[in-house]
Amino acid sequence: MSDTFKTIARFQYSTEAQIIKGRLEADGIQVFLSDNLTIDTDPLVSNAIGGVKLKVLSKDALKAQHILDSISKYSIDDAGNTISCPKCKSEKIELFSTIKDAKSLFWFIFGVLFSALPFYTRHKYKCEACKTEFDLK
Repeated sequence: MSDTFKTIARFQYSTEAQIIKGRLEADGIQVFLSDNLTIDTDPLVSNAIGGVKLKVLSKDALKAQHILDSISKYSIDDAGNTISCPKCKSEKIELFSTIKDAKSLFWFIFGVLFSALPFYTRHKYKCEACKTEFDLK
């Protein structure tokens, strides 16, 4: 019987995946990262190829998922308090980058043309429950 891997998480950058990989390996779970070298070479293709895939053996998937669930992936403010959605009060808030203003668009195009990382990105928060986008004031 051959062991098969199951994708249990996806990350935009390989550094995020490496941190979680180390945590899972510390608990004795064998972990394999897929597409991490491609994204390390060109981070702009991350969304196009579905990010870095974190895979574990199928027999360890439930244990690994439980560990992932115990790690809070949601956003906190500078004081360490959980950020809540201003609309629905949900605490399932994630930070994301957006290109919705001229400055972000300019630096995105510059990065694509000259194979450089963007110098400027605008970050916003997004509620997973109601999909509201907002800034912290």
